[in-house]
Amino acid sequence: MGRHSEAQPEQRPAETWDQFYSESTRIWSGNPNSALVSQVAELSPGTALELGCGEGADAIWLAERGWQVTGIDVSGVALERAAEHALSAGVAESTDWERHDLALWQPSRSYDLVTALFLHSMIDFPREPILRAAAAAVAPGGSLLVVGHESFPPWSEHRPDASDFPPAENVAEALGLAGAGWRVHTASVPGRVATGPEGQAAQLTDSVLLARRPA
Repeated sequence: MGRHSEAQPEQRPAETWDQFYSESTRIWSGNPNSALVSQVAELSPGTALELGCGEGADAIWLAERGWQVTGIDVSGVALERAAEHALSAGVAESTDWERHDLALWQPSRSYDLVTALFLHSMIDFPREPILRAAAAAVAPGGSLLVVGHESFPPWSEHRPDASDFPPAENVAEALGLAGAGWRVHTASVPGRVATGPEGQAAQLTDSVLLARRPA
């Protein structure tokens, strides 16, 4: 959910994101996020939940490595593509796709890994409460991975406040993880090159939070 643009105020989240994904037959590259690969590659496979899974590349990467993955997104268009890509990759039996508005969603079970990768929105939504729900969905001994923009593309039409892109340590503090006994690792990762809709290039900085819940 990393692209930002102005949305009509009367649009509902599902309509907004279905429209976004309908602009092209593929929005994202199909490659897993580098932060996911670097942070999760050494974890033992188990059950995983991805919030804002989009077209499914990250969930499919996990499934190919032995995880049983549930991907959640508000866009039915994105989820249809995710299911098709999972089938093509041979991991359909290891992936489930659920349509939820994350602003209303609450976990019904726990997972060994919960991820929220670039969970930013072109319309207002309660990111911090959603991340609190994500943390609540982590099983004892499990991991939470939250990756977000710390800077935003200069070509973006949406000009958010700096508070929309908090560094990882601020996210961890807001969620109260350290005080609850979680083992918390945070980092700012500069130097990722992003390409804009007209071929523009920009160096962006990401915030990475990886936290392990006490067993």
